[in-house]
Amino acid sequence: MQSAFTYLTEDQQKQVEQAVVEAEQQTSCEIVPVLATSSGRYDRPEDIVGLWLTVITAITLWFLFPRTAGQAGDWGGMPVVVELILAALLLVLAFIIGAVAGSRIGWLRRLFTPRQQMQDEVAARAREIFFDKRVHHTEGGTGILIYISLFEHMAVALADQAVIDKLGQTFIDQLCQKLTEGLHSGDATTAICDVIQEIGTQASTPLPRAEDDQNELHDVLVLID
Repeated sequence: MQSAFTYLTEDQQKQVEQAVVEAEQQTSCEIVPVLATSSGRYDRPEDIVGLWLTVITAITLWFLFPRTAGQAGDWGGMPVVVELILAALLLVLAFIIGAVAGSRIGWLRRLFTPRQQMQDEVAARAREIFFDKRVHHTEGGTGILIYISLFEHMAVALADQAVIDKLGQTFIDQLCQKLTEGLHSGDATTAICDVIQEIGTQASTPLPRAEDDQNELHDVLVLID
């Protein structure tokens, strides 16, 4: 699974941070880009993959160890008790391997996680960070959060009340749509920087930067593993 700390190179991270600096020179908005490895725990794939691998192992064992009890003159093969113990150990091992695979392999984990659950987890995590990183606590109510969750391949844009009053929720939704389309194209750095630059351009008139404007939030790309 792709980590937020290795998704962008150090130079690319600096490009994003420079885009924040340049955008905030035009507007009073405080822009906080966040890159997260994942937004939820998602236990379900571990159980499902583990169960499927256990079933496959059980079927395989059934064919590998056929019972031919009752044949006269045949004393070959392992004792029944030994076969049962071996089968039990293999089934437990199969479940453990499946559970580990379900938790570590990104595409497999996504395959068995409902999309609605991922959307709910990403939205909840974005709201949590919106408050934890004090994006919601700027003096003028001009904070904007750009949240990207790598495992789910989803993004969220959240804005404080002053931004919504001046630019509208539609603008924020369009930013999110533009960001997801850019990320889907494969150039994450450009996608993030373009959205940040658009915030600076569009907000410069309704929310201009004052001469005595204080930089309340650090101009950094926040990474969460």
